[in-house]
Amino acid sequence: MALDDTKLDAIGRQAVAHTLRRLAKHGIADLPPAYFSLVMATGIVSIASDLLGMPRIALALFYVNIGCFFTLWLLTGLRALIYRDRMLFDLTAHGRSFGYFTLVAGTSVLGVQVFTLTGSSRIALWLWALAGLLWLVVTYAVFIAVITAKHKPGLGAGLSGIWLIAAVATQSVCGLGALIASRFQAQAEILLFLCLVLFLMGCMLYLLIIALIFYRLCFVSLAPQEMTPPYWINMGATAITTHAGATLMLHAGGSMLLTDLLPYLKGFTLFFWAAGTWWIPLLVALAVWTYGIRRVPMTYNPQFWGAVFPMGMYTASTYQLAKALGADFLLVIPKVSVYVALAAWTLAFVGLLRQLTRAAVNRDALPLKVQ
Repeated sequence: MALDDTKLDAIGRQAVAHTLRRLAKHGIADLPPAYFSLVMATGIVSIASDLLGMPRIALALFYVNIGCFFTLWLLTGLRALIYRDRMLFDLTAHGRSFGYFTLVAGTSVLGVQVFTLTGSSRIALWLWALAGLLWLVVTYAVFIAVITAKHKPGLGAGLSGIWLIAAVATQSVCGLGALIASRFQAQAEILLFLCLVLFLMGCMLYLLIIALIFYRLCFVSLAPQEMTPPYWINMGATAITTHAGATLMLHAGGSMLLTDLLPYLKGFTLFFWAAGTWWIPLLVALAVWTYGIRRVPMTYNPQFWGAVFPMGMYTASTYQLAKALGADFLLVIPKVSVYVALAAWTLAFVGLLRQLTRAAVNRDALPLKVQ
């Protein structure tokens, strides 16, 4: 028997209401703190594409990233208003709290993207100021919450590669500040001094945290499911440190202090690039072990952006390092790795679109029958 218009309208309203509830539940309440790694990954792959002579791809990714940036801020704002308890819980959880550093890094990377692709120093400056403020708030909120927590997990349960986002965020603020400093000549030396301090802080954080992570990998049992994509940040943090150091080197002429410290900067920056290069074969082998030998299903989740970002950042940082050192022979690496980064970004973005489609249209869950 055919359904009348009233019953069809009722089905439609129920379907819409159900879909909105699902989107609110999965898109807002359960939003991972680290989801701004999507902005980080998209931004740096765009920047790397521009450096390697692919401006159309870079511009397309720039527009995608603007949409991702504002969408994630909207969802984060709604989560703060509606699900404040969940946000506070994430802030005190050892395994999730460091994800908030992606807000800092995502904002900084977008600032670099804006400056590089549009030349707008004013917008880049505002994004740098926002990133700096977020860095202050997130850094001390997260570390105080973790240090003063009454109940703390063991090293195996509480520590992962995502902790290194603290170093990544610090270096991202440094890199953007050093990039725009030359546009503000009166304050250039002060900006570059602040960026140098941030660079050293980021180095400190990496060296402290990577020692714990290496100990955890070597001496604590590791299930295949635990070898998650954020461990690629072991390399990504060194790559962004290289990028920040190379940017300081390229702009050292704006500061007498940086000019005096240039030999030190060259050596320390090259050290971090070498460390990141060392990590790549090991991380590839562990990925083969996880997904090839131990057969862990490779299904999309937001953590995969934590693997895309290091690939893009290694490409961009190697390019910048080659320019800063005058070592043009290194340029062969980013000319190849940029395609790896683009392929990884494409696979992750397709996975994201498929997940959003399934969340919005789940036919099995929609009330298609009328009693």
